[in-house]
Amino acid sequence: MQRKQQQQRLRPCRFTPADALVIASCLLLLTSTSYAFHVGGTGVILHSSSSRSTKSTSSSVSLLEMATFDEAAADQKNQVLDVNDDSYDVVKVDLNDGRDYPIYIGTSFTNEQISDMLTSHIDGKQVLIITNDRIAPLGYLDKYEKLLAPHKDVHTLVLPDGEANKNLEILQLILDKALEEKLDRKCTFIALGGGVIGDMVGFAAAVYQRGVNFVQIPTTVMAMTDSSVGGKTGVNHPLGKNMIGAFHQPQCVVIDTDSLKTLPDRELQSGIAEVIKYGLIRDSALFEWLESNMDKLLERDPVATRYAVKRSCENKAEVVKADEKEAGVRATLNLGHTFGHAIESGSGYGKWLHGEAVAIGTAMATTMSAELGWIDSDLVERTYRLFEKANLPLELPLDSPMNREIFLNYMAADKKVANGQLRLILLKGPLGNCVFTGEFDREAMVNTIDEFVAECDGHSS
Repeated sequence: MQRKQQQQRLRPCRFTPADALVIASCLLLLTSTSYAFHVGGTGVILHSSSSRSTKSTSSSVSLLEMATFDEAAADQKNQVLDVNDDSYDVVKVDLNDGRDYPIYIGTSFTNEQISDMLTSHIDGKQVLIITNDRIAPLGYLDKYEKLLAPHKDVHTLVLPDGEANKNLEILQLILDKALEEKLDRKCTFIALGGGVIGDMVGFAAAVYQRGVNFVQIPTTVMAMTDSSVGGKTGVNHPLGKNMIGAFHQPQCVVIDTDSLKTLPDRELQSGIAEVIKYGLIRDSALFEWLESNMDKLLERDPVATRYAVKRSCENKAEVVKADEKEAGVRATLNLGHTFGHAIESGSGYGKWLHGEAVAIGTAMATTMSAELGWIDSDLVERTYRLFEKANLPLELPLDSPMNREIFLNYMAADKKVANGQLRLILLKGPLGNCVFTGEFDREAMVNTIDEFVAECDGHSS
């Protein structure tokens, strides 16, 4: 369906690729002007247009156009590149203010390597390792406790597993344990587990005694490729996912992909949704590699897995460097999340794994982008096909409670709403490009919602 698109008069200026993302995010914070930027392999064009010239209720509407992740090996989609087979890889998260930290990525770290990594990033004597009741019996908790015990005063806490337990009540258990053990402001919390543990432990570290250090040791694909990097922490609220939280960066992230051997297939597939996301919004070479190597990821091939994790962390680190607190560019990492968070909240926490809800949400964002005329049918088909290869859902089940009203109510409370205006991340242009914008035809959004709820019990009417 053809949609009338609002045209803006744009004034171009050129900047170097190295500075573009940082400049654009700063402009979003400092002015009432809307900026659109396109990042290419040879340069950057930054456009500006006054938000006062639009009819939007928002005082500033951001339009962020991002292109492919620029690597020399972009055309070698069938190969796994840049993985250090002899030791491990280190991806640096550069925050430009002395809070830089490393992401260590390896397969089967030695005990000595792990001990050296952790002790070099733990300043104080006291350590609290927090995990869940699914990870603890697998031996990981005992392993890390024994490695640190000769050097530190180690305490442990095991929490109930699952998204349904990512709330203030369970968060209180972490704070209670820290207080009972009389942990001081030099202590370090260690998050050992998936995204739920990482988010909650990071938030607990942010608020305990007004902030203590923490370390991420992710054990799921979701946590390794997304949630453990970048300092987003928090818990859910009945009225919305991740609505209570803080930005609090870890001291380091230690990723041993060997831990994925014990990960259930469903959780493995859920995490791959975030890897696909990077390919769609900014890394076309990764998307093409995934099209050719999805079977290897599902089979847990160690080289393919490590490559996918490393490439995802590189993408995430680059965006976080430009926009740590999600003022602009970082919001593009939430492709499919506005729809997906509504599905998670509206269906009840725990019904869906996060990546499953994001997969459906990304299908909705892709469908809406096509209806707006921003992408062609080939990209839609490729996107759907790749999610299907990963065994991820692309539609709501027949018994889903979701309907148009539920979607719109949860989406209206999304963290990306600004001055009452809902902003979405949508695909626009060729593969590897997206926009973060409030300027879109609302009818296309409602039509997309209605299309996805039409075949389940929760109808839109």
